[in-house]
Amino acid sequence: MLFSQSQNFAEWYNELVLKADLAEYSPVRGCMIIKPYGYAIWENIQKILDAEIKKLGVKNVYFPLFIPENYLKKESEHIKGFSPEVAWVTYGGNKKLQERLAIRPTSETIMYSVFANWIRSYRDLPLKINQWANIVRWEMRPRLFLRTLEFLWQEGHTAHSTEKEANSMAKKVLLMYKNFIQNTLAVYVEDGIKTESEKFAGAKKTLTLEALMKDGKALQMGTSHNLGQNFSKAFKIKFLDRKGKQNYVWQTSWGVSTRLIGGIIMNHGDDKGLILPPKIAPFQVVIVPIWKNSKEKNQVKDYIKKIEEKLKEKNIRCLSDWNKQTPGWKFNEWELKGIPLRLEIGPKEAKKRKITLVPRDILKKEEMTLKSFVDNLDKILEDIQKRIFTASKKFTKENTHQVETFSEFKNIISHKGGFIKTFWCGNPKCEKEIKEQTKATIRCIPFNQDRQKGKCIKCGRKSNLKVLFAKAY
Repeated sequence: MLFSQSQNFAEWYNELVLKADLAEYSPVRGCMIIKPYGYAIWENIQKILDAEIKKLGVKNVYFPLFIPENYLKKESEHIKGFSPEVAWVTYGGNKKLQERLAIRPTSETIMYSVFANWIRSYRDLPLKINQWANIVRWEMRPRLFLRTLEFLWQEGHTAHSTEKEANSMAKKVLLMYKNFIQNTLAVYVEDGIKTESEKFAGAKKTLTLEALMKDGKALQMGTSHNLGQNFSKAFKIKFLDRKGKQNYVWQTSWGVSTRLIGGIIMNHGDDKGLILPPKIAPFQVVIVPIWKNSKEKNQVKDYIKKIEEKLKEKNIRCLSDWNKQTPGWKFNEWELKGIPLRLEIGPKEAKKRKITLVPRDILKKEEMTLKSFVDNLDKILEDIQKRIFTASKKFTKENTHQVETFSEFKNIISHKGGFIKTFWCGNPKCEKEIKEQTKATIRCIPFNQDRQKGKCIKCGRKSNLKVLFAKAY
């Protein structure tokens, strides 16, 4: 049995990650070991997302893990933002290094030093690259998948000849992420722009996707940064334009990480365990055989072989569980692991050539013929995918609160959580005071503003700018 979400969400989350065999703690404090089941989810995410990234004309590369200290220092805002989290290498073997090497917290600086050599002319632009890599950030409060000292991610980097192109690229990437997260991971997200205090260190502006977890806290699911010319000027990335004039390039960077898995767990999971979207589940279908004696077992086994053949023809990821535990134990185990669709196959089903199926999200048994099941399987899985997303969207909308007074704001943040959509004057002082008094931050300035007039939730000044506040991971 798991902790109840309502009883202790943090313990529920940690226990589920461990019991569902997604990951375990490493001997190194703050790091995690991603186990085969958890890594299979990441592989499916990587496979699908990599194809979407390449549709944008982006090519994959790999850059070194180590970054010379002087590279990090070239962009002042960047090093200021990352300095507390950087892990340093000071010795190589037994010899002290003349210059410290940072273990990459992000790769802008190591990449852009090379961009200066790759880019000479407008003919070299746009440059669009991506890498799948590991990142190290010295987190003080690590949590499995959400914040660990080392994690996996993809980071895209592009260079353009105009600000308009860079701005367009940053928006295209955010839209790609939004479609992927909502259509593939079935997590509803709010999109918008980060405030100056919350944006990526060194960026001109940061676009973000924010999702609401079942404990009422927000999780940043992906970001896309318009870097302007901040880094190109620091690293002297120039190009000769069509008129023969030298200009600095305009850049973007963007990424998502294994944090997405944490988001899937906290956005979809229930007291029984994971609920995985079919599109990224390691197995979309699990078959649980049921028998009492060897004769029944043989009948069931022959029938399951036929089912497996049909599923293989449809390229369905399937597992038949022939372990010796009882069927009831297996039902609980696969509900814990969140397999989208469970098939219960016993002598009755084998004799009648029928299927008993149980979708993980609603746990409602249904019986149908094998032919009908095979013919409708794509729709059955798609319906599960849609129901999971609909539930995510419904939860977010029901837990997005409109408030007009700061006392109401504080009460909701303290007792209910969720998103608070309210007016803000744009003054960083009000933003900072709200954070200090409530621990809530502005998650984003939503793109779609209705331009209603109101008053700042903190200072009472007139405002037509609405923002989303929440406590966040």
